[in-house]
Amino acid sequence: MRTFDELVTEATSAPITGWDFSWLAGRSSVDRLPWSYRRVVAQYAAVAATMLDMGTGGGEQLSEISPRPRRTVATEAWPPNVPVAATRLRPHSIPVVWDEGSPDNTADASKDRGRLPFRSGAFALVINRHEAFRASEVARVLARGGTFITQQVDFHSYDALYELLGLDVPHERESWLPVARQQVGDAGLTVQQAVRGEERTQFHDVGAVIYYLRVVAWAVPEFSLDTHLARLQAAHDNSAEWPLTLRLRRFLLVATKQTASDETASEET
Repeated sequence: MRTFDELVTEATSAPITGWDFSWLAGRSSVDRLPWSYRRVVAQYAAVAATMLDMGTGGGEQLSEISPRPRRTVATEAWPPNVPVAATRLRPHSIPVVWDEGSPDNTADASKDRGRLPFRSGAFALVINRHEAFRASEVARVLARGGTFITQQVDFHSYDALYELLGLDVPHERESWLPVARQQVGDAGLTVQQAVRGEERTQFHDVGAVIYYLRVVAWAVPEFSLDTHLARLQAAHDNSAEWPLTLRLRRFLLVATKQTASDETASEET
């Protein structure tokens, strides 16, 4: 059994590239969501002529989606991920475009950011996994009859990490899915599907927790290794803490843009 110091050293020295969580293999286990984001996207991608992947990360998810439109483009806002994604997606002939990113959908931030660097109506399908979005921009770049698919991280996904670190759990609503529905509706899109679920992840040692908090730094913004080292040591020494279970809460939202005939019918009624 590795000591606390050994686990800390391993977790802090492990390389981080894009959204590759392979280092956690053997240190964590996952119970999947009741839906497969990849399969949902593939159903729509099979009949779409063009597709945009917003916030592709390191291109990990997009590279695995099949079938895929020949005209597929990805965006990424975090500069270190752009070359990672470009390298992974180049063999698939998928260009990666840096964009400014959008403010958090639930924050009272200015909506000046979040513009997409594409012409209006450019894409039949826009997909988005765990990326903030400006609904009006999504609607703008969607072609008539196009579809927007997004899977988002919901509130209370990281409560167990706050508790482990001795921090107050954030006071949040049960879910921000109603906010997302309102935003896409206000942008002129029609919600076709909206479901919530949990992906339970178990961390088997403190090294897995430290590595996860390095990769997903916004999960607990208050975390720093120096500040919480004693708390992590205490957790390591308490076998009752392990495995640590995260209830990673997610929602899936699918919305469509009206066709010209839909708008005409709506006006006539």
